[in-house]
Amino acid sequence: MNRSDDPYALTLAALEERVNECTKCPLSETRTHVVFGEGDSHADLMLVGEGPGEVEDNTGHPFVGPAGHKLDDVLSSVGISRAEIYITNVVKCRPPGNRVPTKKEMEVCAPYLEAQIALVNPKLIITLGNTPTQWLVPGAGGITHIHGSFIPWRGGIEIVPMFHPSYLLRNPSRSKGSPKYLTWMDIKKVRKWLDDNGREKNPDRL
Repeated sequence: MNRSDDPYALTLAALEERVNECTKCPLSETRTHVVFGEGDSHADLMLVGEGPGEVEDNTGHPFVGPAGHKLDDVLSSVGISRAEIYITNVVKCRPPGNRVPTKKEMEVCAPYLEAQIALVNPKLIITLGNTPTQWLVPGAGGITHIHGSFIPWRGGIEIVPMFHPSYLLRNPSRSKGSPKYLTWMDIKKVRKWLDDNGREKNPDRL
């Protein structure tokens, strides 16, 4: 492989240009915008969702629709802002009708996600929902059973599955044991983990 064809050899900006020109799967034929991802390129915390929705497809930015606003509420509840994280999706183009991406679509996009993870080099990845969780941790189990777990992954990275914010919108109860309540418990664990293990605590990882 020529170095120029290797996504791991690119900067995030160059990788984004590559993804913006991608026509490797049929999603490129129906997209309005590629939704590459954005945020702190050296973030301790990366969030990975399933794929862009309608608002994201129209704007080119991840998690800016109703689910994105709910995600912001979850993060801000423990003092985490968009400016200090990196956020992306398994697939970079919206599946028609917001359907779940096919295995083939995810396989085509996989090198881009892998390159993003390698370039950002986060300490912790939150997977939002079943699709990104099963993609990065095959066989991990359903999100209702493993949410809030810290799963060792490659390169010293840990993965924490959490409910997708769209699921929280469909389940508005805040009662004990509800998805919203469990998400509040999970994000507090993430906050504590970052406080204990962030780069400022481990400068050798910079």
